[in-house]
Amino acid sequence: MSSSRIAAFIYLFAAIAFLLQTASGADPLLHICSDSGNFSAYDPYETNLRLLTAHLSIQAPPSGFGLASIGQNPNRAHGLALCRGDVSSQDCKTCVVEAGSEIRKRCPHDKGAIIWYDDCLFKYSNVEFFGRIDDRNRFYMYNLNNVSEPGVFNAKTRELLSELANQAYGNPKMYAAGEMELYGSEKLYGLTQCTRDLSNDECKKCLDGIIGELPSCCDGKQGGRIVGGSCNFRYEIYPFVKA
Repeated sequence: MSSSRIAAFIYLFAAIAFLLQTASGADPLLHICSDSGNFSAYDPYETNLRLLTAHLSIQAPPSGFGLASIGQNPNRAHGLALCRGDVSSQDCKTCVVEAGSEIRKRCPHDKGAIIWYDDCLFKYSNVEFFGRIDDRNRFYMYNLNNVSEPGVFNAKTRELLSELANQAYGNPKMYAAGEMELYGSEKLYGLTQCTRDLSNDECKKCLDGIIGELPSCCDGKQGGRIVGGSCNFRYEIYPFVKA
């Protein structure tokens, strides 16, 4: 998918994705079928991809992250699964199994694809992508309601997310969540997370990059997130992290 198509995709689906997510937390937030090639039902890549999907559904839940390559080139399948840092092992497994099944239905013959849920992401490709920031697969979501003091709110949002980015890239789980006082008794809540195939420096670079897109994504909005193939953030004016 070209960068211009992705940009259009981002803005066209931002509000729609938010509404879908609030309507049913079990629905995918979004999915993208890549243009890296196609395969048939009798292709060896199909077998490798099926084995990869099953492997990640077992590997990811204990720690919240799985990474694997199955098969030999040119039919080798590479994939990863990441669960949100506050998700239980059981909910992680449920999400990864659902994601692996659903993305195969939505992108049945594509050698590469990615799908995001509220609790996890699932990604695979015939091209090895581990350790590199994914700048191609990214989208915005935001609350349709505006805050009353956007200048102050935007500054506080950037401050919180930057602080959480600093915490995340130094954390073995590459995840951080926290809160900050806004005005009066109101609070701002946020999280940041990277896929654990990235180095600490690449995680920080990824998070700094999407936090820099805040004005384009969520200027003055009560809640928002940028969701990517390598890192993501979310902020809200209500608690959303699971206890």
